[in-house]
This record gives sequence, C-alpha cells and structure tokens, in this order.
Amino acid sequence: MSYVDGFVAAVPTDKKAAFIAHAKQSWPIFQEMGALAQWECWGDEVPDGEMTSFPMAVKAKEGETVVFSWVIWPDRATRDASWERMMSDPEMEQKMGEMPFDGKRMIYGGFQPVFMQGATPSA
Repeated sequence: MSYVDGFVAAVPTDKKAAFIAHAKQSWPIFQEMGALAQWECWGDEVPDGEMTSFPMAVKAKEGETVVFSWVIWPDRATRDASWERMMSDPEMEQKMGEMPFDGKRMIYGGFQPVFMQGATPSA
C-alpha cells in the first residue's frame, strides 16, 4: 500500500519563486529514489486559529505563506530506504539545494493511507 510523507512549512512570501524552483530541483531526486508523486501547494486560504492552525503550527511570521506538501511513495519500505539513502549521501544537500525557508519550523510526518477515492486532480 502507498505511503505518504506530509510537510507544512512557513515560507517567506517573497521567496515563492525560490520555493517552486527548490521543489522542481527536488523532484528528480525523489523520483529516482522511487517516489510516485510530489505535490507542493502554496497557501491561498490558511486562516489563523484560536487554539491551533497551520500558521500556528509552523509559527508563521508576518510576510510568510504557509505551504502544504506531500510525497507519495509506493510503500513504506521504499520511503524508508529512500530517506536512509538521502540522509547518508554527503552530497545530498548540494543536490537538493538550499531550502528557501526555516526548516526548524517545518512539521512533517509519514502517513499510511486509510481511504482513497477518485482520481488525482491535475494542477
């Protein structure tokens, strides 16, 4: 069964083009490692919450936009092996390029799909 890595981060709004370029630079690496899809979504309607919210989770600051991203893997074993390869490759940081946001405020996790319905929409 597929496996999904999900990410939420706050990106300086004026670095949108750099964020998109970084995503495009990352895709061939993820694809080579076995990823099936990569989605990078720029926040359009991401309200502040009273108790919790995407902006609160990543401590978004004035002038930052929340992004929501995910990578789909064929299974957890492929994902785990891929991340292990990426983390042990001393040249990976150069291959991936510099992240155009504060990675310390990014939240992420691995998720096992429990329900899927319908086709994948196109961008």
